[in-house]
Amino acid sequence: MNSNSKKQVRPSISEIEKRIYLIRGQKVMLDSDLADLYGVTTFNLNKSVKRNAERFPLDFMFQLKNQEVTDLIFQIGISSSNSHGGRRHLPYAFTQEGVAMLSSVLRSEYAVEVNIFIMRAFVKLREMMVNYEELGLRIDQLEDKCDRQFGSIFDAIRELMSDHSVPRKRII
Repeated sequence: MNSNSKKQVRPSISEIEKRIYLIRGQKVMLDSDLADLYGVTTFNLNKSVKRNAERFPLDFMFQLKNQEVTDLIFQIGISSSNSHGGRRHLPYAFTQEGVAMLSSVLRSEYAVEVNIFIMRAFVKLREMMVNYEELGLRIDQLEDKCDRQFGSIFDAIRELMSDHSVPRKRII
């Protein structure tokens, strides 16, 4: 039985979402995660990309800097590139557009299927971001409303506590 006849398991959207990171203000996926999802080696994925470099401008793909890799290792626990014979080059990060372009470079049916799942994960994250922004706006509005209401209560209390009360008439 050769490796091509082995049935590959499609990743779930939640599994893909865990591999989407925010780097340089953009949602991206790392070359090693994409290679794992597509069932190819990182070396072969990057080799295919380099053969088709004109399809991957800087807004589709960029190489991480040392500090960005260090931050990722610290934040999410990806393995250190210096131990156990790891990577010799800094990883590449692919934006949503870069991931979409990968489907034209990696031509297998499985790559197309995985790409569809990845696009759905990006869309789901975008929808969640919009919902969080709307929730944030509602909380701000509620906070403003409460501040105004409590402000008038505090003004009334201050008025009651002030010393400029009206002199009382004596009762004889």
